[in-house]
Amino acid sequence: MEDIEVPHYFTCPISLQIMKDPVTTITGITYDRDSIEHWLFKIKSTTCPVTKQRLPTDSDLTPNHTLRRLIQAWCTENSSRGIDRIPTPKPPLTKDQILKLLKDLGRRQNPQLGHLKIIKQLEVLASENDRNRKLMAEAGVFEAVMSYIVTTCFDQKNQGEGLREALIILNHLIFRIPAPTGPNRTRFIDSLTWILGSRHVENHVKGYVLTLLQSIIENHPNPSELDRLKPEFFNSIVVGVLRSNTVNSNNTITTNAALKIMLETSQWGRNRVMMVESGAVFELVELGFVSTEVKTTELVLGVLFHMCCCADGRAEFLRHNGSIFAVSNRIYRVSPAADELAVRILSLICRFSGTKQVLQEMVEVGAVSRLCVLLQVECDASLKEKARELIKTHSKEWKEHSFFGDSCYPN
Repeated sequence: MEDIEVPHYFTCPISLQIMKDPVTTITGITYDRDSIEHWLFKIKSTTCPVTKQRLPTDSDLTPNHTLRRLIQAWCTENSSRGIDRIPTPKPPLTKDQILKLLKDLGRRQNPQLGHLKIIKQLEVLASENDRNRKLMAEAGVFEAVMSYIVTTCFDQKNQGEGLREALIILNHLIFRIPAPTGPNRTRFIDSLTWILGSRHVENHVKGYVLTLLQSIIENHPNPSELDRLKPEFFNSIVVGVLRSNTVNSNNTITTNAALKIMLETSQWGRNRVMMVESGAVFELVELGFVSTEVKTTELVLGVLFHMCCCADGRAEFLRHNGSIFAVSNRIYRVSPAADELAVRILSLICRFSGTKQVLQEMVEVGAVSRLCVLLQVECDASLKEKARELIKTHSKEWKEHSFFGDSCYPN
């Protein structure tokens, strides 16, 4: 393309590119629609980029048809010089159009569109831009699609077409609406649990489910209600997600989402018991062996710490032949947060389950030597004190092993 001087009023003040869909704000400045909507809805700025005047996100954006026609005419005149013609943009989505789709979705029989076609239309609209997502959230799309998953997918045990698209829609909108509560929340979580536990659902679809669950749990208005989760919930996460991802460790995002959910819910004793019964401790230790990601390792250790706060959790931890090694081997090799969690886990094991056999194993697998390392390196003072106290408490048993220097055993 030849060097062509583009009239300055054809270019967007934000992108500095020729405008394809010029719109004028209430401040009198014209921008390309994509650029100003990204500014308002994605960056969430409330000032005009040019005038610095207040520009609320719900401000009207008036299409500048005259300017668009001038740009199109200019592009046509310069087509021989490599300028592509700007197509006429389609009208922006309106709330009335969304409500019409939701009305059709709510009908039991719709021979013209069908539920699947409507869900696919909504998925396309939600994926287009932030303006659409804002309108869809305001129109109640999240609640309608949530109901679709519960009644059409879960109640009818239908994991076919439409489920993936519905989950994508909810992922687009989940951060724009309050977390569902009451019976709706319970039924929805049951539906998501059912999806997670299925062998026929692909991993990337389970990733959408985990993102939704994570948001619902982290933003729940009454966190104490999280102790009412069902055993199936934890079985689906442990068996449906952690176990498969331990074998295939490539899906870090999905694994971390599952671990965050477990960490958030393991603060309640009832949930810890159900996690232990689901086999979570074994899967966490196995995941700790293969994990190479700092965040994943920290999450694994965080959940294991909560598991080891109960007797059944400690018993399951010690039933795994490599558990002490898996935890202690992470000390001073991952992050300060991982060091803190590993020492706290070992402290719980020594304090409540520190039999002669367990203390012997700690020496044999190098756990004691890793604790000694913390006394000799730069680390947080409170962590150093925890390691020192742990060594001091069991120094009588560990001093019998001559290959450790006396410097490891405080008086």
